[in-house]
Amino acid sequence: MTREPAPNSIIEGDCLEVMRQWPDACVDHCIADPPFGIASGGGRRGKRGLGWAFSSHVTMQESWDRFSKDEFFQFNVAWLSEVCRVVKPNGNILVFGTYHNIYQIGFILQNVLSRRVNNSIVWFKPNAQPNITARTLTESTEQIVWAVNDTPTKAKGWTFNYWKAKELASGKQMRNLWEIPCTPPSERAFGKHPAQKPLALVERLVLIASNPGELVLDPFAGAGTLAVAAERQGRRWLLIESEARYVEIARQRLAAARSGGAS
Repeated sequence: MTREPAPNSIIEGDCLEVMRQWPDACVDHCIADPPFGIASGGGRRGKRGLGWAFSSHVTMQESWDRFSKDEFFQFNVAWLSEVCRVVKPNGNILVFGTYHNIYQIGFILQNVLSRRVNNSIVWFKPNAQPNITARTLTESTEQIVWAVNDTPTKAKGWTFNYWKAKELASGKQMRNLWEIPCTPPSERAFGKHPAQKPLALVERLVLIASNPGELVLDPFAGAGTLAVAAERQGRRWLLIESEARYVEIARQRLAAARSGGAS
């Protein structure tokens, strides 16, 4: 039996299990920051995470980010399929990624699910952490695939707040290269998430890809940045998060933001 999700709520659980309880077309848009598959090795030296040639430091070893190659592909097909089902026709689906997963995400959206892809947004991090391996270029970008929830031939009338984007770009057309610093310490006051996105970045996505009052879903909520951004801009939101420690961080951030404190 399906039931409508309650807006402005944080649901602790597996996003596939949760979304499968919802009816079709029950949310307006989705902004997702899924696991990148980094902790599985991703072609790096070991299986315990993203490691460095000259250091014992491991930057990503979370269990929720660890898959085999086949598992990762099937997982991405499964959650994206559910998102396409619960998002309304022509709703926006924006998905974060790095080179570890973004090409697979794009392939699934275009070729498996036959969704229209409008843009690939490149987020440039001017203060990205340095590369201490001395073996590759310093990784200082992430990408955001902007898809519309319909086929390329049928998609129409999707939300793009052109004039708001132009206002944010100082009166010029907004480019798809966004220079925004990494998440500042002030946004980690209640705890850290290894993939936490800066509020300025998520807020920009909310402003240009949704309208006031609409319901925006984040199936991998992490520290709850989408909820903070949505509330600041008059949107409704839905968060799903599998880790209790991150649910608690998100709740504390929301409470602080609502009281005018740090977010």
